[in-house]
Amino acid sequence: MTSALPIHRPTHPYESLTPDVVQDALCALGLNPDGRLMALNSYENRVYLAHLDDAVQGHTAVVAKFYRPGRWTEDQILEEHAFGIELQAAEVPVVAPLVLKGRTLHQYGGFAFSVCPRKGGRAPELDDFEVLEWVGRFLARIHSVGAARPFVHRPALDPQSFGHEPHDWLIAHNAIPLDVQTEWQSMHRDAMQLIAESGLWTCRKPENSDKNVAQLRLHGDCHPGNILWTPTELPGGGPHFVDLDDARTGPAVQDLWMLTSGDRAQRTGQLSGLLDGYEQVRRFDRTELALIEPLRTLRLIHYSAWLARRWDDPTFPANFPWFGSSDYWRGQVQMLQEQIEAMQEPPLTL
Repeated sequence: MTSALPIHRPTHPYESLTPDVVQDALCALGLNPDGRLMALNSYENRVYLAHLDDAVQGHTAVVAKFYRPGRWTEDQILEEHAFGIELQAAEVPVVAPLVLKGRTLHQYGGFAFSVCPRKGGRAPELDDFEVLEWVGRFLARIHSVGAARPFVHRPALDPQSFGHEPHDWLIAHNAIPLDVQTEWQSMHRDAMQLIAESGLWTCRKPENSDKNVAQLRLHGDCHPGNILWTPTELPGGGPHFVDLDDARTGPAVQDLWMLTSGDRAQRTGQLSGLLDGYEQVRRFDRTELALIEPLRTLRLIHYSAWLARRWDDPTFPANFPWFGSSDYWRGQVQMLQEQIEAMQEPPLTL
């Protein structure tokens, strides 16, 4: 099993982000960490739970996020922060960064970082119809705010950025072993052709198509791990949405499909629960159901390029040792073939 990517790379910027640097960054904001610091599960950024000697805005523990250098511009990060604060102002349970010293985005030791309050909770029980309905109502509220105005700086989720550009990067950087590359490119070409033929993206619709769907500001990465559920008998209980780091412009269904799993019947039932709640608050365009499999396909392509682009970060070879091998890419070929078949089936109907 051979890997297309070398393991040894130059020193990564995150290697200089030591616990002392994290605590010094918090001290620079006037916070007083008590020395208890725990790294939280995050590959894209570095995220730490820090306990404080003195409460800040009523919080005795905060979460500090140190953004991956070079991923987002300052304007793009600030636009994400503004979206989170806008959602909070609309009483949507989203965890947004704290305003400290008049800002939400700070600089220390060469890193951009933000601080938000700690929020506890567990993953939602997505086999419970009432939970699905509740989550659906809050997703509709997120989208009602998201539809009020567009992002200016943050990009769109579309076939170009999640399908064509990752392909071009992978080929240009020789990230796919030669014994699999031709077959993967063939599957990629067929998959992207089917996506283009759908004509559902506003930015790529045919001139005579009336099937395009609305584009709005989204959470963007609304999988179960980014929803914290607290007991409903407690004040403010229910779902709380975290990590707007992947907020983008796109179709509303993007924030729904990742909350479904299992076979077609199971996914149909879960989607029914989500939309029962969603449509109590906001209309949902059922045309978007035809985008679920194209969106799943684009995420599959984008994920491989995401891993390859992060390979100089020591965290990635340590946690994804199977990536880059010929066997990995043969698996991707098979999954793309399955997605091609799925995109040719009738979309889910409720």
